[in-house]
Amino acid sequence: MVGLDFSTARDVALAIVVGAVVLAVVAALLIKVIVSKLIVVALLVVVAAAAWQQRDAVLDCADSIRHTLSEGAADDTTCTFFGRDVTVASPLD
Repeated sequence: MVGLDFSTARDVALAIVVGAVVLAVVAALLIKVIVSKLIVVALLVVVAAAAWQQRDAVLDCADSIRHTLSEGAADDTTCTFFGRDVTVASPLD
């Protein structure tokens, strides 16, 4: 077995430290990219869920308007869209 002298051991240790720091920086950048992508995907899923919920609210409002019109009423109907009241004018006015 060949023994290491002090300068070789010091150089090897320095190379390991530099390699570990470079790998840590690369890993940090890679993790940042992955986490950023996960955050964007999560936000898009939340937006899609909110839009789907509002779609259901609009369909319920359309059914309500259809029901009101079939009963012969000509009143305006108020629906909500993303928490805002929207007045739908009756086509019978």
